[in-house]
Amino acid sequence: MRHSIEKSERLFEEARKYIPGGVNSPVRAFGAVGGTPRFIQRAQGSKLQDVDGREYIDYVASWGPMILGHAHPDVIAAIEEAARKGTSFGAPTELEVQLAARVVEMVPSIEKVRFVNSGTEATMSAIRLARAYTGRNKIIKFAGCYHGHSDVLLTQSGSGLATYGIPGTPGVPGAVVQDTLTVPYNRAEAVASLLQQYPDQIAAIIVEPIAGNMGVVLPQEDFLPTLRQLADRYGVLLIFDEVITGFRVHAGGAQALYDVIPDLTCLGKIIGGGLPVGAYGGRKDIMQLVAPEGPVYQAGTLSGNPLAMAAGLATLSHLSNPDVYDHLALLSGALAQGLQEAADRVGLAVHINQTTSMLSLFFTDREVVDYETAQQCDTRRYQIFFHSMLESGVYLAPSQFEAVFISLAHTREDIERTVRAAEAAFAAVKHADA
Repeated sequence: MRHSIEKSERLFEEARKYIPGGVNSPVRAFGAVGGTPRFIQRAQGSKLQDVDGREYIDYVASWGPMILGHAHPDVIAAIEEAARKGTSFGAPTELEVQLAARVVEMVPSIEKVRFVNSGTEATMSAIRLARAYTGRNKIIKFAGCYHGHSDVLLTQSGSGLATYGIPGTPGVPGAVVQDTLTVPYNRAEAVASLLQQYPDQIAAIIVEPIAGNMGVVLPQEDFLPTLRQLADRYGVLLIFDEVITGFRVHAGGAQALYDVIPDLTCLGKIIGGGLPVGAYGGRKDIMQLVAPEGPVYQAGTLSGNPLAMAAGLATLSHLSNPDVYDHLALLSGALAQGLQEAADRVGLAVHINQTTSMLSLFFTDREVVDYETAQQCDTRRYQIFFHSMLESGVYLAPSQFEAVFISLAHTREDIERTVRAAEAAFAAVKHADA
C-alpha cells in the first residue's frame, strides 16, 4: 500500500513556482526515477524523517559527508559553540588553522591546504593552479568522473549529467573546453597516448581515485600507479579529486588506501561535517603559488567559515582510529553480500562494486569498470527497485549512477532490514519484467 506523501507533494508543487525544477540540485528532483521527492524535516543517526512523518534508513548521507551519522552530538555541540561566537567574520580564525593542521597530518599528499566553499571551487582552483605551475593549458579527465560544475570540467561527467543523460551543457563555449581531453576511466593506455600526442601541452591529469559519480567504480590494479608514473615522465601534475573519497574510504583518503600520492588533492564533504566546504592542497612548492603567497588568485568571503571548520574538526576527531574503517568495511561488506544473495535468490542479475564505506548496485550482468559499462545498466529496473525500497522505508539515491554510503550510525539491524526490503524489491523488478 502506498504511503501518503501529501505534504511533500504540496511542497514540491510550491517549490516549482520559485525554484527551477523545484530543487536546488538536479538529482534531487527524482527526474530519473519518477515521482515526488521526499522533503526532509529532520534526521538523527542513520535515519531521516520526511514532512509526512515517514522514517527512512538513509544511504544517501547528504551525498557522502555524514560518515558519523546525522546530528552527531559532538558535531552539533561544536557548531553550537562556534555559532554563539559569530557565524562569519571574513577574517582568519584559530579553527581554520586547527583544521588545516589536521588535514595536513592525515592526508599524505598535502603539505599546505586552502579552504573553499565547495568541491566545485576546489577542483576549479586546483586546475588553475596546475596550469600556472606547469605553464601549460590542456588537462586530461575521465568520462564519468564528475568534478563539479565549473565550465572547464563539465564534459562527459557523471553525477547529475549521467542521471539525465546530458553529455555536456549549454552555456559552456566550445573554446572553454577545447583544452579538456577526456578518456575512459581505468584506461591508462589512453592517457599515455594523449601524453605522447601533446608532450609539452598537458598541465594535469584529474581523476576520482575511486569513481563515485557514475556509481562506485573501482580503479583496476595498475591504473593509479600508471597515472603516477606517466605524470612524472611528462612533467604533468596528478590531481586526485577526493571530494567524495577523502576520509570516507581511509583516514588518509583513497591515496593512502592505494598508496599512490598525487601532486594536488581536492577535498570536501566530510571535512565540513555536513556544512558547505571544500579544500585543495598539495606540495608546498605548488601551493606557494596561491595568493597572497604567490600570483595565482583565488578568494572567498566565506572560505574557512567558523561553523564549517568546527564541524569538520569534530568529525575528523573520530576518524583517526583505523578501527573506524574496519567497522565501516564490515557493514558495507555485509550489505553488499546481502544484496547479492537476495538478488541471486530472486534470480535477478546485478553487479555490486563495494569499498570500505560505499557501494553501488548496478542492474547489469556485466562488470562495471568505466562510464560505458555503467551506462549499459538497466535504469528502468533501478526505478522500480528504488520506489519499492522507498516504500519499505529505505532511502537510496534517486539515480542508478550514485553511491550508497554507510555511516558509523548504521547498525546490523539496519543492514538486515535493508536486505529484506531489497529481496522484495528485486521480486517486484522480476515481476515487472514478466
